[in-house]
Amino acid sequence: MTTPADFHHIKRPEELFRLFARVTALPGVGDKVAKLLEKKMGGLVIDLLRHLPVGLIDRTKRPPLNMVEHGSIITVEVTVTSHDKPPKGSRRPVRVMAENETGHIDIVFFHARGDYVQKLLPVGAKRIVSGRAEWFQNKVQMAHPDHVVAPEKAHSLPAFEPVYPLTAGLTPKTLGKALSAATERIPKLEEWIDPDILTRFNWPAWDTAMREVHAPQKEADVLPGSPPRSRLAYDELLANQLALALVRQSSSKMSGRVTKGDGGLRAQLLASLPFDLTGAQKRVVTEILADQSSEDRMLRLVQGDVGSGKTLVALLAMLNAIETGRQAAMLVPTEILARQHHQTLTRMLEPLGISPGLLLGKMKISEKRSVLEGVSDGRVQIVIGTHALLTDAVEFHDLALGVVDEQHRFGVRQRLVLGEKGNGVDVLVMTATPIPRTLAMTAYGDLLSSRIDEKPPGRKDVTTTALPIERVDDVIHRLRSALAGGQRIYWICPLVDESDAIDVAAAEERHIMLNAALPEANATLVHGRMDAETRETAMEAFRTGQSQLLVATTVVEVGVDVPEAGIMIIEHAERFGLAQMHQLRGRVGRGRDSANCLLLYKGPLSETARARLSIMRESNDGFRIAEEDLKLRGPGEVLGRRQSGDPEFQLADLACHADLLEIARDQVMGFLENNPALDGPEGKRLKNLLALFERDMAVTYLSGG
Repeated sequence: MTTPADFHHIKRPEELFRLFARVTALPGVGDKVAKLLEKKMGGLVIDLLRHLPVGLIDRTKRPPLNMVEHGSIITVEVTVTSHDKPPKGSRRPVRVMAENETGHIDIVFFHARGDYVQKLLPVGAKRIVSGRAEWFQNKVQMAHPDHVVAPEKAHSLPAFEPVYPLTAGLTPKTLGKALSAATERIPKLEEWIDPDILTRFNWPAWDTAMREVHAPQKEADVLPGSPPRSRLAYDELLANQLALALVRQSSSKMSGRVTKGDGGLRAQLLASLPFDLTGAQKRVVTEILADQSSEDRMLRLVQGDVGSGKTLVALLAMLNAIETGRQAAMLVPTEILARQHHQTLTRMLEPLGISPGLLLGKMKISEKRSVLEGVSDGRVQIVIGTHALLTDAVEFHDLALGVVDEQHRFGVRQRLVLGEKGNGVDVLVMTATPIPRTLAMTAYGDLLSSRIDEKPPGRKDVTTTALPIERVDDVIHRLRSALAGGQRIYWICPLVDESDAIDVAAAEERHIMLNAALPEANATLVHGRMDAETRETAMEAFRTGQSQLLVATTVVEVGVDVPEAGIMIIEHAERFGLAQMHQLRGRVGRGRDSANCLLLYKGPLSETARARLSIMRESNDGFRIAEEDLKLRGPGEVLGRRQSGDPEFQLADLACHADLLEIARDQVMGFLENNPALDGPEGKRLKNLLALFERDMAVTYLSGG
């Protein structure tokens, strides 16, 4: 079967050139407006067209003036009766009095210049005015009408007007003109959607849909389920699935190598453990070993909730590689996590006589040289490291397996780089952030997926309660008895805003307060701005029990394993996302004793915050929590948009269009089965689609490695 090993030759089709022009190519869009447009949605014509309306103004409502609803948008024909112009230097607005047979209205202008108002609304003239009306001192008034036209120009007044998200300095009028010019550049393209899908959903052609989304005629037209919007969402999902399938096709068909050990080391490891694997762990290990023994390269995602035993599954896959005389590497996002994994694996591998290596960016030169030499000559069979593993200085003797932990902290590019550190390297990607199925298909569609959906025996659910922050003194009082009983406690400080510095200040303040209130706890502080050594010392004090209370920012979200910790307090829980709270809660309950999580919140709560706290109290199931999180937030936020390699959709909303994702994937699979190289007219149509969503660049970039 031919594969699209090289998509470097995908060129943007000529018919799309006018869409990928700068917005300055549109009439009336100069540099100043272009900067505003670029800030809000991007600098190309296609970016402007993908900026969809979020609401609709109905200008057909023409109520009698004596029956106007306060705050409603109205359109009325009136006769101008007089002007009240304030004296020079006064801050009073210009007030225009007007009337019709149903009543009176005052039209108000603040900071009006010169004779602008007199020209717009001359005394004695009839005018149609449209805008938001209010009752003020028993009179109807309209401040700065959106439209003022003479009756003979009534046709120029839009009956329905879309409402768009704007940025400071960008007016609806300016955006409207730019969009009107942009829609004139929409070409007619040959259809790429299967005809039966178009018929089933009653979808318009792409060019029609693109125009119709900017010309809504009723409220339902601006909802995600309207035919034009659904159609465009499907196009975006189809482009995403096609790009991922092409990458998977070209990556997995790169010649792999059969990795099939004799099972000796794995048997020794399992015999040394004081427990058995769960059914879910056994199932996932079987799937991984089958991939490793295939001649195709493995690209597999393993999702497991906090504490489900992913590390052990990965270790069994690594031992399979070592049994064949080859090497394995584990890439992790932070030095804390790398050290922790190194300690865990060292402990587990000791009975087997294997000593794993550790490679960090900040290491003594002599230590680093020793590890690099061991990796290069094959003495170091397993190495755990941060981004330092991806540098050119790292040369493996014979790498068989690359494991990427906490994948959402890395982009797709990095997992490919690790896969290129040897010949036909298998790649296993692990995450403790359960990913909603739809999101896994869009962000990780180039990987096969496994789920560890059982907890090891003995792991108890964490009891979760929520309290208002005003009761913090009661909480501290209760902590005294917990500390007296030898408990260890996490206290997570709030996310203040995007600023790291303010987060740190809040944590330092809380640390001082808790040290004063609970001196017996010997509280330590950990935050992201500390140097690695100071942070590690504080963590070590908590791990060993010298300190019973760890005050921290979300730096402890992943990779801190203290089985003795039984209480997790999350301050200002209303500011955290569901997935993040669940990750933090997973830091406790790792031992045999029962554990508690306390969510301290500041009221009044928004509807979303209330829903999040309620779900946290009800469920310990990470997969259910991930699905709920997707409904309550946008998909980019679920994984953390700044860190994740997940796609940001402009037209598709995964909470509304999940069913379309399945259909898109099926269409892609059906097509690539028959035409993997995108040949012929049908292939050309799909290349147009990839180019339209700039996934042609993604395919070139990714398959280029």
